[in-house]
Parts: sequence; structure tokens; C-alpha cells
Amino acid sequence: MKRKSLCISVMMAAMVFLNSPLTALAADNNDDYLHTNGSEILDANGNEVRLTGIAWFGNETPDYSFHGIWANTPWNILDTVANNGFNILRVPLSVELVNQWRQGTYPMPASPNDYLNPDLKGKNSLEVLDAVIAYCKKIGLKVMLDMHRIVSAGQTPTWYSGDYGTEDFEACWAYLAEHYKNDDTVVAADVFNEPHGKSYQAGESAKWDGSTDKNNWKYEAEKVGKTILDVNPNLLVIVEGVETYPKEGLTYDAKGISDYYGSWWGGNLRGVKDYPVDLGKYKNQVIYSPHDYGPGVSAQSWFEGDFTKDSLIKDVWRDNWFYIKEKNIAPVLIGEWGGNLDGGKNEKWMKELADLIKENNLNHTFWCVNANSGDTGGILGYDFKTVDTAKMALVKPTLWQDESTGKCIGLDHKVNLGKYGTHVNGEVPEPALLGDVNGDGEITMADGIDLKKFLLNPNYKINEKNSDINKDGEIDISDLFALYDLL
Repeated sequence: MKRKSLCISVMMAAMVFLNSPLTALAADNNDDYLHTNGSEILDANGNEVRLTGIAWFGNETPDYSFHGIWANTPWNILDTVANNGFNILRVPLSVELVNQWRQGTYPMPASPNDYLNPDLKGKNSLEVLDAVIAYCKKIGLKVMLDMHRIVSAGQTPTWYSGDYGTEDFEACWAYLAEHYKNDDTVVAADVFNEPHGKSYQAGESAKWDGSTDKNNWKYEAEKVGKTILDVNPNLLVIVEGVETYPKEGLTYDAKGISDYYGSWWGGNLRGVKDYPVDLGKYKNQVIYSPHDYGPGVSAQSWFEGDFTKDSLIKDVWRDNWFYIKEKNIAPVLIGEWGGNLDGGKNEKWMKELADLIKENNLNHTFWCVNANSGDTGGILGYDFKTVDTAKMALVKPTLWQDESTGKCIGLDHKVNLGKYGTHVNGEVPEPALLGDVNGDGEITMADGIDLKKFLLNPNYKINEKNSDINKDGEIDISDLFALYDLL
């Protein structure tokens, strides 16, 4: 096998480049967009896939970036997400922030740790998000953008509020669709988080009917969905529910509390039965996304007494959203669920919903990575490093897995999901051996270090059979590039 001699200065420059977590994969790895058929989500080859992910919040807050980068690197946090088997990252944003980006203003993140994150020093909020998405591509993790708030100060019932109108909301989504339209790392748009409001009370509230009224979420979801898909027709449009829906024979003009079916914010999708979202020529891109929580977040009538999975299906899940899956209307993605393991009713609810997800192969994005979610906690502790192993054990069976190997499956066709997962083709690709430079049975950063040493000193001992990663008969700098694509 030939060994090319290389200029030391070129080698050192390449090493610096490849050591950066911001290095992206080759541009041709861009074939992972998804569409729907009935209640299934399919890849470009017509194979069914599942979205089983987690949210990592912070960009939608006044910090203007991911929480936890004051305690850890985003790369370590993302590795933890992928290595634990989550295959899509839900990223909350705000109109307030995105509106600044589209107007050419780029706020700086409020609280990164420059000592821990020297490669982020001086980067603005959009640059940090772009870097995170580039790293997600390297580790086989897809991204769902989520317009979580209008203003960073807190949640509003509707997608317009104060200084920001519907036109701003739609323009921000057009901007995001354009910005990421050539990168299939971003595969989904959760168009607005938790539309809500009690229609029998005064004040703004989101409704779901056949009107073109300003506060009709179904109508606006169609408008903004088409706006997004006109820019990038490959994105999945994720549509959440509302809070209240009129009982049979009534309309949103009703003023009595007993005139409505209630649910969680964003959790009521009863209106899909009568008024499904119509995206026109993009009809195979819509997914419905309820949010569901337990009594640890708020007491509800369906938690009274000794509730079970069957009673929850009967009392709340089926009529609010599970019927969409059962009747093969469209895919369902539970956009938020999570909570504290209290040893009591909240933990029981989490186990019952986890069983429903597993038994029915439902899509979901767990809430959340962050420990600083006050009423739910997260997968990570406050150090943003330590995994809550008990919570992870509850969630793990809900993730998309290869039953024969136990490996969690990513949504990328070429890149394995993290260190322990596989890719959407459901197989371990040949490079699982190629790249094991030191011959220890794993592909890690240690292999990259050993390959660098070999390229600087051809007498350095390596497993040469596994080191010609691009299989061109030579061990050279191109193999180093190929190796870092695997890491």
C-alpha cells in the first residue's frame, strides 16, 4: 500500500480544520427529506421512518441561544443526545429573534462560556445555531425548527402579539426556510408552539374551524405551511392543536365553559375531523402534533382516581388526537411530553404514555434536554453533562430501534446516529470497520490521533488494513478527512 509524503504545514492546517466541531459533511449528503402517506412518515425511497427526538431550549428566551453552553460544550451535549438514541432535535425559536436575523441584526448569545467554548467566541446567535446544525449533520442527528414564542419574554396564545403581526410570523418562517433550504439536516418546521386560550373567556384565543378569521389556527397553519413549502417543498410541516373545541352542534360563539372540550395548550386536535389542514399540492407534508402532560404539570379531570392507559385513551387521548393515527388520517407526533419521576401519579402517567408510544410506533419529541425546565426537569442535570439514567430508561423504549440489534436508528441514509446507533437503512455500513486505525474495535477520536501521527511519521504503527478509509489504495490526507466524517 502506498504512503504519500505530505508537507508538514499542509498537514497541520488540515488537523486544525478537522479538529473543529464546526466542520460540515460533504454537500452531497443531502437526500434525507421526508413525506407522509396516511399515518406513516416515509423517506425518499418510500420506507417508513420514525421521528423520536428531544427538545433543547434557550434560543427562544432572552439568552438568544441554547441553555447549558455556560456549563458544557454544545458538541458534548449533542453527542449525549445522539448517543442516547434521539434522532431529531427540536429547536425552539422566537419571532422576536428570527425577525432580527431577517432584518440583518444578529444578537449575541447572553451566556456562553468562552473558556469552554473558544470556537464559539464572538459568534452571534445565528452563527451558533448554524454551527449546531452543522454538527448535527456530522453525528446523524436531524433538526426540527420550532417557532416556540413570538416574544422572548414568554408564551402568547396566538402567533401574533404586540409589535409582531401575522405578516412578521410568516416572513420569519420564509426566512428560515430559505436559510436552510439546501441542508436536509433541517427536515421539519413546527410552525407554532401551543396555540391556546379559552374561547369562553375574554381576550385573544386560538380557535380551529372553517373560517378565515385572524385567530383561526387551522387557517393560519395552512397559510404559513404553504409559505414554507413554496420555499422548500421538502419540509415536514408540524401543526399543533389548540386548547378548546366546541361541543357538538356549537360554535366558537358559545360562552359557557361546559360548551367546550378542553385540553392542554396545543393538545386539542378534535377539529382535524371536521376541518383538516389543507396544504394543497403539498398535502403529503403535514403532521399533527399534540402536547400532553401529566398531573405534575397541572391537575386534570382524567387524572382523578386510579387512571390507566385505557382510561386515558378513553378520557382524553383518543378524541383529542389518537384517532388521527387510528383512522390513518395523518401521522401523529407528540411534540412535548415529559416530567419528573415522582414515584406517584406523574411517573405513572409517563409510563402509560411511553407504553402507548412504543406499542403504536408513534413519533415524538421529548421535553427536554434542559434541567432548568421548572415543572418537568430534563434528561440532563444542571451540569448539562450528567444523564438522568432513570428517566432515560423510561424514554429509551419509545425510541426508534432495530429490534435485532437494539441500535437506535437515525434518519440519515449515510451517517450513523451518534456513537452507538445506526442509520436509516437499518444496517451497519462498511466504514464501521474502516476507520478503526488502532484496531481496538471502535472508531473514536483516538483513531484520528493515530492516523495523524502516521501521516507525520510513516514508521508509526497502525492497522493499515482499516486505515485506507476511502479504499483508493493509499493512506493519505483524504483518509483523514473520511475518518472525521465518521466521527
